[in-house]
Amino acid sequence: MLDPSKTIDGSYGKLLDADGNWMTNVTGVTADVAIGMEEIPIAGDRWLGHKPTTLKGSGSINGFLVTTTFMEKIMAITNNRSAPFFTELIVTLDDPAAYGAYRARLKNVTFDKIPLAGYEHGTTVKQELTFVFSGSELLDKINA
Repeated sequence: MLDPSKTIDGSYGKLLDADGNWMTNVTGVTADVAIGMEEIPIAGDRWLGHKPTTLKGSGSINGFLVTTTFMEKIMAITNNRSAPFFTELIVTLDDPAAYGAYRARLKNVTFDKIPLAGYEHGTTVKQELTFVFSGSELLDKINA
């Protein structure tokens, strides 16, 4: 039976940059791996089989705009003589009431858009950074 007190509260989530710095302005993170499938017709059967063939990691970071430091790193790609910005991210969920904490490492992260400007009068400025990645691993796992 599910113990509701052990469900993880996202309030305890943290995002760390490649240098281990806590990105305190971040309010939400998503990261998913899409599994590309090739359909395989099976002789004598109406059902199609599926063979995993590719993996594609993508995600987003939401948070408050505090400095332009990260934006400047992403903007390196706009200079024809600069290499694009690649990094790693560590996503941590560490709710003290849960069975434990877990950390996921996202490898070869690069951003697929540059949020140059945006605001609405009378509201705090928020920003979304979307990214792709290739490679991930669970550094810490949760077990009941």
